Amino acid sequence: MPIAPTARVDPRASIAPDASIGGYCIIEADVVIGAGCRLEPYVYVKRWTMLGEANEISAGTVLGTDPLDKNFTGERSYLRIGNRNKIREHYTISRGTQPESVTEIGDDNYIMTSGHIAHNCKIGSRTVICSCALVAGHVEVEDGAFISGGVVIHQFSKIGELAMIGGNTRVNSDVPPYMLCADFNAAVKGLNVVGLKRAGLRPADISALKKAYQILFRSQLKLEEALQRIETESPTAHTRHLVDFIRRSERGICRE
Repeated sequence: MPIAPTARVDPRASIAPDASIGGYCIIEADVVIGAGCRLEPYVYVKRWTMLGEANEISAGTVLGTDPLDKNFTGERSYLRIGNRNKIREHYTISRGTQPESVTEIGDDNYIMTSGHIAHNCKIGSRTVICSCALVAGHVEVEDGAFISGGVVIHQFSKIGELAMIGGNTRVNSDVPPYMLCADFNAAVKGLNVVGLKRAGLRPADISALKKAYQILFRSQLKLEEALQRIETESPTAHTRHLVDFIRRSERGICRE
């Protein structure tokens, strides 16, 4: 498919022959755009950005922006985006701050309108990030997480696998995998049962996670005691991931 005549593509960029570049797009040097990508008009892809295959980038989006970090001094850093992602209108994603560092986006993500993913974030695969969500620097989002509209995520926070965060929530601690969070300050309200079913978890796996949720959030046990009890009473691959995530947490988890 053609590159629109009004697009401006630096000759040092690498564009797959079947990629579609819409009108008034700007593609800087040292950009890689893979096979089957489609850029709508007015997309700006800045230097040191790499897109895999079959990504769809909507109008007004800017990829590979300089990080919003006062410590940034202009060195080379990267934005790497995987395959089959949909990034909708008026979105910005920054490169890393430190020299040679990376902001990473996985595969099959659906990123909605008018939001920002900051420097050095690591977004997994099959996530949904809804409109007007703001993801600060160094945040990690595991596979299958769902971030609702208007959510703000503090820097260095982690969002666990298949967790769901309700709209307009402020996340300033780590969100454990598989949980449903809401309130102004993120608080766990239950297990993300609908999300787990949609992800194809077996009933036995969901039952084990329900038991782990009760132990962790309703038993009034101290945290390490609760984790040890989960390991003993409800050992599955998913509950082990839950326990490992919590033990690795540096900011602490949102626990009510």
